[in-house]
Amino acid sequence: MNRRVFLSTAALPLAAAAEPKRIAAIITEYRAGSHADVVIGKYLEGYRQDEKPPYPRSKIVSMFTEQVPKGDMSRERAKKFGVPIYRTVAEALTLGGEKLAVDGVILIGEHGNYPLNDKEQTLYPRFEMFLKITDVFRQSGRAVPVFNDKHLSWSWRQSKRMVEISRELKFPMLAGSSVPVAMRIPSIDAPFGERQTHAVAISYSGLDIYGFHLLEALQCLTERRRGGETGVRSVQCLEGEACWRFISENGWAGRLFDQALTRSNTRKAGEARALVKSPSVFVIEYADGLQAAAFLMTGMVEDFTVAIDLDGKSEPFSVLMNLQNGRPHHHFGCLVKKIEELFETGRAPYPVERSLLTSGMLDFALESRVQGHKKLLTPELERVRYQAAGASHFCADGWG
Repeated sequence: MNRRVFLSTAALPLAAAAEPKRIAAIITEYRAGSHADVVIGKYLEGYRQDEKPPYPRSKIVSMFTEQVPKGDMSRERAKKFGVPIYRTVAEALTLGGEKLAVDGVILIGEHGNYPLNDKEQTLYPRFEMFLKITDVFRQSGRAVPVFNDKHLSWSWRQSKRMVEISRELKFPMLAGSSVPVAMRIPSIDAPFGERQTHAVAISYSGLDIYGFHLLEALQCLTERRRGGETGVRSVQCLEGEACWRFISENGWAGRLFDQALTRSNTRKAGEARALVKSPSVFVIEYADGLQAAAFLMTGMVEDFTVAIDLDGKSEPFSVLMNLQNGRPHHHFGCLVKKIEELFETGRAPYPVERSLLTSGMLDFALESRVQGHKKLLTPELERVRYQAAGASHFCADGWG
């Protein structure tokens, strides 16, 4: 056991003996099935959302909701569980006082009625909410851990600024998707420290909304390669016939595409071209030479699979990231456990740079699309370099 692992495990009993952390929830909207429901709901209702143990140790002590849609749950939940809803982000963090009065913040800027830009990105105000949170940190002279759900922002520049501010104010930050921490079939991780040459990930749904989950599924495995994450040299989005042509012209892509599909639990019967009406792929070239392709194949699959060529191995690594489609959405419980680790230890269990890179990859991929599917060089993303730890963070147990 190395010193870093010892320190991280040794801190847990001390954290467990302390008082539960007090958490502010900053939310765009809270309705049934929303990310607020399946994340904050686990704090209020228990991991199974049945109002029975087990519960996270931390407690939601305040909420702010920017929108109150038809079907809103926040008011009823707040009344039932005795959690005040404040009118501003600042009041939620200060509990109506003058200074920061919570031990952590969960920022869920997902869902709600927000405009789209020309790249078909939903302009969720995560960056604006984050600035309001960090304004309170600055005014109070101290900061606490922050979890940001999904993309850091729809904008690469805003995403980068968020991480810069977290470093400036010296608070730990965690972000991203629930897909990387979901249970896996088989229950394995990509070998740590081995050279990877090619990678393919497959999922479904919209380019913005699920493209991020897809890239996180890919990145949580590719970051484990020899030398760590070296950044991304170029990004390109291809659609329609160009997507099929990419598969046929790149032997590695077709081979790994087929291998990833062998892990799918939802693969529909039939020929891929007949099933998928609007295929798309994000083609990614990493700075160290790793080539990757992330496919959205709506109509053929409804899950997340990845296959990777390992240097010197005759068979590729492949895995299914298995999500529970109905309540209580077990994979979000897996994510809450990682959020709890952030709050309890004061350390992010995995680097926020993962979500910084995937946020940027998605933004540039959608930019490629509006520029006529042009290949874009990304020197900005080439500077996002980090070393993930060898530990795995996915749930080893499922919901059965």
